[in-house]
Amino acid sequence: MGEVFQNMSEEEEEEEGSVMDGVMEVTKWAQEKKTDPLIWSIQVSSALNSGGVSLPSVELAQRLVSHICFENHVPITWKFLEKAMSVRLLPPLLVLSLLSARVVPQRRLHPSAYALYMDLLSRHAFSPHIHFPNYLKVMASIHHSLSLPPSNHHPHPGVVLVHFLFSIVSQLLQSSLDDQGFLQHSPDPYNNNDALHRKNTAMAIEIIARFLHHKLTSRILALVQRNMPAHWGPFLHQLQQLAANSTVLRSLKHVTPESLLPLDFNSTTGNGIKLLSSDWKTTPTLELNAVMADSCAVQSRHDSWSLLWLPIDLILEDAMDGNHVAEASAVEALTGLVKALQAVNGTAWHSAFLGLWIAALRLVQRERDPGEGPVPRLDTCLSMLLCITTLVVANLIEEEEGKLIEEAERSPANQRMDKQALGERHGALVTSLQLLGDYENLLTPPQSVIWGANQAAAKATLFVSGHSGYLEHTNVNDLPTNCSGNLRHLIVEACIARHLLDTSAYFWHGYVSTPFNQLPHSIPNHLPSWSSLMKGSPLTPPLVNVLVATPASSLAEIEKIFEFAINGSDEEKISAATILCGASLVRGWNVQEHIVFFIINMLSPPVPPKYSGTESYLISHAPFLNVFLVGISSVDSVQIFSLHGVVPLLAAVLMPICEAFGSSVPNVSWTAVTGEKLTCHAVFSNAFILLLRLWRFDRPPVEHVMGGAATPALGSQLGPEYLLLVRNCMLAAFGKSPRDRVRSRRFSKMIRFSLEPLFMDSFPKLNIWYRQHQECIASICNTLAPGGPVSQIVEALLTMMCKKINRSAQSLTPTTSGSSNSSLPSLDDALMKLKVPAWDILEATPFVLDAALTACAHGSLSPRELATDGNAPATLPLPLAALLSLTITYKLDKSCERFVILAGPSLIALSSGCPWPCMPIVGALWAQKVKRWSDFFVFSASATVFHHSRDAVVQLLRSCFASTLGLGSACIYNNGGVGTLLGHGFGSHYSGGFTPVAPGFLYLRVYRSIRDVMFLTDEIVSLLMLSVRDIANGGLPKGEVEKLKKTKYGIRYGQVSLAASMTRVKHAALLGASILWISGGSGLVQSLITETLPSWFLSAQGLEQEGGESGVVVAMLRGYALACFAVLGGTFAWGIDSLSPASKRRPKVLEIHLEFLANALDRKISLRCDCATWRAYVSGVMSLMVSCTPLWIQELDVGILKRMSSGLRQLNEEDLALRLLEIRGTSVMGEAAEMICQTRL
Repeated sequence: MGEVFQNMSEEEEEEEGSVMDGVMEVTKWAQEKKTDPLIWSIQVSSALNSGGVSLPSVELAQRLVSHICFENHVPITWKFLEKAMSVRLLPPLLVLSLLSARVVPQRRLHPSAYALYMDLLSRHAFSPHIHFPNYLKVMASIHHSLSLPPSNHHPHPGVVLVHFLFSIVSQLLQSSLDDQGFLQHSPDPYNNNDALHRKNTAMAIEIIARFLHHKLTSRILALVQRNMPAHWGPFLHQLQQLAANSTVLRSLKHVTPESLLPLDFNSTTGNGIKLLSSDWKTTPTLELNAVMADSCAVQSRHDSWSLLWLPIDLILEDAMDGNHVAEASAVEALTGLVKALQAVNGTAWHSAFLGLWIAALRLVQRERDPGEGPVPRLDTCLSMLLCITTLVVANLIEEEEGKLIEEAERSPANQRMDKQALGERHGALVTSLQLLGDYENLLTPPQSVIWGANQAAAKATLFVSGHSGYLEHTNVNDLPTNCSGNLRHLIVEACIARHLLDTSAYFWHGYVSTPFNQLPHSIPNHLPSWSSLMKGSPLTPPLVNVLVATPASSLAEIEKIFEFAINGSDEEKISAATILCGASLVRGWNVQEHIVFFIINMLSPPVPPKYSGTESYLISHAPFLNVFLVGISSVDSVQIFSLHGVVPLLAAVLMPICEAFGSSVPNVSWTAVTGEKLTCHAVFSNAFILLLRLWRFDRPPVEHVMGGAATPALGSQLGPEYLLLVRNCMLAAFGKSPRDRVRSRRFSKMIRFSLEPLFMDSFPKLNIWYRQHQECIASICNTLAPGGPVSQIVEALLTMMCKKINRSAQSLTPTTSGSSNSSLPSLDDALMKLKVPAWDILEATPFVLDAALTACAHGSLSPRELATDGNAPATLPLPLAALLSLTITYKLDKSCERFVILAGPSLIALSSGCPWPCMPIVGALWAQKVKRWSDFFVFSASATVFHHSRDAVVQLLRSCFASTLGLGSACIYNNGGVGTLLGHGFGSHYSGGFTPVAPGFLYLRVYRSIRDVMFLTDEIVSLLMLSVRDIANGGLPKGEVEKLKKTKYGIRYGQVSLAASMTRVKHAALLGASILWISGGSGLVQSLITETLPSWFLSAQGLEQEGGESGVVVAMLRGYALACFAVLGGTFAWGIDSLSPASKRRPKVLEIHLEFLANALDRKISLRCDCATWRAYVSGVMSLMVSCTPLWIQELDVGILKRMSSGLRQLNEEDLALRLLEIRGTSVMGEAAEMICQTRL
């Protein structure tokens, strides 16, 4: 704005100065004659126009204010001033700014001037005009008069307006406090008998209240709250001080301490700020927005409330897929998901927590009687409920506390919040668990945990009965079990163990059924237990057996075991390792997150001081390490490590073990706990098998490439390199966020991890094998040099394979070995040659397999002869037949389970990829061997069709939508819901055999095998649009749909109100967004937003056009469905904040999409979709972003937001356009302030 002054020449300034001299002479004369202000204003206006002075005049305002203050402080001059402001000879805001600098500091000497100034404020401050002649010059003068801190650029005039109004209110507030003696530097307060001073203070307080409540000024002040926290914090503190202490305020009739401080302003950050006035204009489209918001109230009166949390159910069930070991933490994924759903659903936190608990309880109830198979069982489900879900709640509470503590630390000492101000989410947790008691059917414990639930109930009962002293000396496992407990008792105990609750929870209504009047006469406290350990008992065999079978209940107990593992004797170390891998790992729900870290820590024992041995120091720890390697190898154990997000850490400690034991010659043996001889080969095998299970080693590269991409996405290349990268990032990032600093208080101080980054080059043998493995997957087989050490190992392995084949083994000798003319060694010689490091054997393995399969292909050998049992039908491809013959010979006792778990996914993946009916044949053969797994094999075989047929996948998705939404019947609502979508898992739960598998459960088990998930985006959009039409029709045939008509609760379409339809549309969008995100992650969501949706709006093909008024409603519903779909998908993929790594890609994707929207709004591109659909989509997307994901808006480019704001105003969405600018922050604060002034009220 400085250019405004620079553009005036010296001649113009002199000419204007002479005009002003004349005007002031007229003013002085009129003052003496007491001329009527109207006549004076006419004379002045004539003089200014004759002199070519543009109006309103900045120079005249400055001269007139200087004239009045205070030599001519008489009533007539103030009347001249007011008239000049009214007829726009003077800019009102500039006059008020000049007066505030002169009058307010002198209010004690000139109380009448102060009163007249406030009167002018009341007349002119609440309707500021902008874009008048001289606007920029006027605002530049105000900026100068405010004495704002200097900056490198001239502020936007709208920013000056914000500063002006805030400075006026702040000045009035400080004056009111000062005049009543509430400021530290205040002189003695005025005499209470001085009526004028007291009246002025009362007027100032009334004007302050008006500024805070006026529909225009309150919204401009809200910009200060949001964008200027350093100014707003002290202002709010002073406002609270005035409300608490002012006697003048309490004497007012129309302003009270409560009304002075609007609830929406009671924040120093401006998060979630709401409009203070209800007088803002609403548009017809926003009425539909209101219906959409109100639909939450409608649905809460029906059973569909739980569908709002459907994505949680899907994520929990997806985590139970034993064929997939995730490197990311389920706790972190669920934390982000719950935050997103709470924001999008607009619910209170207690409702979000309740939705989380109920989803986890449904998971347990689905698996309470699971069918058998190599899949996670009930233990993993209970860990999800009692540990993972509890940690999610802890994360959310700690995140809030971290932010509030950080905010308090930034505030002045006298403004810091007390402890009671922290923890809104903590209170929500209490409420949610109290409400959870009403869901009795979900709280029924499975048979295996009834004893634990009863123990938790007994503990609470003893405490309420006044026997807490007994509890201090007794472990929970020593308590009587004659109390009937349920899963809520276990949930509460899990929360208490993590200090989320205290024992006051025991006194909740209905939590304890019947308190004990007295202790039982005989309590079996003499048996070995965890309390025995804590009292100092040694690790005797009976005590070890008890501790292995009984889960620990506190971190102190685990730390006690850890001390034995570190400092105990060799026998005690073995016992400690056995205990940690026992019940405490799979059922120690109160301490599970600690146990996984302790186990990982102990798998990497420290290097002894001054160690100088030639082999790795790990070799001497073989028996100790092997206990862990075997103890954590079960399906449930590995899945528990995966849920806790420690797979990268686990892989990083397994790699040194594999490197060390795989490089060692098996010349030394140890005695394992089971009594078996233990060699380096055995330890290596156990470690290597466990390491292989941590990534999809059996998947060929083509299955990692989605949509024809030249290179796979980083996350899909899950391998040892990627796991190390994630591990390095995890350790480098932990502890830097406020939430981490709060969360670190929960972890044991005994846990230590090296923060040094690890890379594959640190493990040369593993690195060489991995490169060879990748080459073999790509069908690249190197030539084997004849006579070398690898060739000898190949011959020895072939000899072992042929030991039971009644023919010469000569036919299996690989031609690449150059030894076809020599006889293979004897079995004893072969065994001697295999006493080499395990890595050497693995290097030779591909050549052995190549030779064996070549022999099969030439008829020299049959697949059946490669194993001691089994019969592979000739209809199976050769590699599959060979693998089947090998795996079907495995013993299925517990000692061999880890080998089956490793080979099983490979066999299923290979079978599923082969032509029909390979998988059914494999399943049938395995079912004969293991009849108890027959349900699993039937399920796996039936799922094969989805690996080959897109049409089958689409039909499955159609069933998911229909079952969830209750579509396809003649009634308006059929059952539908989460239960219909996910069912009861798989298994023969009822008489009559195998029960039908629910479509959602089936999809979650097959989607990872879909070769190209990119087609899902178009299909889900299509299914969503069809679902919207069916929802609008209420599930009735189209010809029976009634016409639209008004009802008490809104527009009715057919038999379904619009509010109810909006609820079901949101459910459909939730389902679609969940499936999209689960199937393809952030990449598929990005494709939806940047490619699929723009293409859909440009073509809108395949939509049946509806006619008449009903067609408009369907079109609008489609627009809102797509808006919910897009925003929900984004919240799932990127989160609503910036905590996830995926959020870094969010601004670019959103800017691409908003650029498309802005171009369409500017009519730079032509759309072929229905106009109502387009309008509903644009307003819906922006409404959801404004209300649910404001941080997204703050990240976006200012230019694109200004274009979107302008486009929204063209759609008559003025309020939405304004909210967009308000949220963006300081960079568009000026534009937001001007838009507030322009918006008609």
